[in-house]
Amino acid sequence: MLVLEEQRYIHEDLERLEQGVADRIRDEPKHIRDRLNRDHEISQLLDQIQVQSKNLLDIYQDASGVRSQEIQQIGAGDPFEEFYKQLKDVRDHHARYPNEQAENSEQRYKVKRSDPADHVPSVVDSLFSGEEAYGRFFDLNTCHEAYLNLPGVKRLTYLQYLESFDNFAAGYGGIKRGDKLTDQYFKYLGQLAEYLESVMRRTRPLEDVDKVIASFDKEFETAWENDEVEGWKKEEASTNGPGKPTSSADGVWCDDCEKEFKNENVYKNHLTGRKHVKAAEQRKQRLDESSGPSNAVGTVSATRFKERAVAEREHRVKRLASAMSTERSDTRVNVERKQGMTERERQQELDNLLNVPDGPQETFDDGDGEDEDGEERIYNPLKLPLAWDGKPIPFWLYRLHGLGVEFPCEVCGNFVYMGRRAFDKHFNEARHVYGLKCLGITNTALFRDITGIEEALKLWEKIQREKKKNKIDDSSMVQMEDGEGNVMPEKVYYDLQKQGLL
Repeated sequence: MLVLEEQRYIHEDLERLEQGVADRIRDEPKHIRDRLNRDHEISQLLDQIQVQSKNLLDIYQDASGVRSQEIQQIGAGDPFEEFYKQLKDVRDHHARYPNEQAENSEQRYKVKRSDPADHVPSVVDSLFSGEEAYGRFFDLNTCHEAYLNLPGVKRLTYLQYLESFDNFAAGYGGIKRGDKLTDQYFKYLGQLAEYLESVMRRTRPLEDVDKVIASFDKEFETAWENDEVEGWKKEEASTNGPGKPTSSADGVWCDDCEKEFKNENVYKNHLTGRKHVKAAEQRKQRLDESSGPSNAVGTVSATRFKERAVAEREHRVKRLASAMSTERSDTRVNVERKQGMTERERQQELDNLLNVPDGPQETFDDGDGEDEDGEERIYNPLKLPLAWDGKPIPFWLYRLHGLGVEFPCEVCGNFVYMGRRAFDKHFNEARHVYGLKCLGITNTALFRDITGIEEALKLWEKIQREKKKNKIDDSSMVQMEDGEGNVMPEKVYYDLQKQGLL
């Protein structure tokens, strides 16, 4: 292909790529699978734009001089002679390849509309597991098993692990600072960080994940140089007075054991135990390695180098978990919800998720079973609440949570709450608190389970009367002293005097 023709072809291809991106951005699919598929297609088109733009820049730079030579050849010679020469080259090419198919470049990057009845595989079908539900939830079962296989850790359930997998505080979960330097723990951190990073890449294809990871690493570098990484500051020789704050005033923290003790006596008694002696020796060994002759100017000890590698992975896990806090909270809710489901219901939910039809959410039938937006009407004669997927919850779950029982609240304007759980939660919500404040009640914590206005007002009046009764009378503050030097209130003094006891 001639250089100028290749240049023209790349310009045309770039315009069609931009049009393909615009067509996909204009669409707004309703299902998360279709949205992710659209984002991944846009990401692939943007990568193609980068490649073609680089090729076009190379042509314009013309390092070999072929482009300028071709322009000079066209402008200096006979134009008809050059035209027929190129025409001869085109005919020779087609004579050499007579069965070559001509590609329709207009259809190359257009959005493909498939029949909803035909399940056509999309880009995201092979990217997520069934537990992840197209990136809505985490699937940390493998990481949870690796965590349980670590030596000395506390046995946490999967739900507890979801809440604390990014908590790397010293001694939390039974893992001490010295235990974190093992190869098994380092491998577990790498597996966890790699999974979280892969989830971010799969669920956010239009974001520059490499730039986000680089910002995390830069933030860690700054904190490490300033010795501000939590849990990985340079160790100092232990003293009798622990420097770490404790949960109670009498608590004592042991730097060697990385454990808090209730009081000073318990702390002193444990100093002679084998665990403390062993932990103190290990900590002293780490201090000697970090402050020994190998830690000269410009060098880093092997122990400190290991600590830095482990701390870097822990920091990355923390930042990735905080960046995907929505998916994490949704995962906890989903795990709790699935614990109340049978195996058949779980499998049915997974099948319904994976069998979502492709294509636009449009319908051409004006039957009775569809609404104005073209969505199918859900058959729900019992008026059951809808689950996260827009379908009614099972009737046994409706009966289990008592969602058919009505709980009216007069303070909330006779609002009716369905189910005991919603009724108990509403006492801390803004509607109930506002209703109590309209009645002149300020201390709302004492009015739990009170729904009637008259009952609330009576209780508030009783509380006010008791407050006034408990107020200290000014006369009781006057102190009197008898002949023997006994001090008593004025009222008591006069009562004893009337009885002749003084």
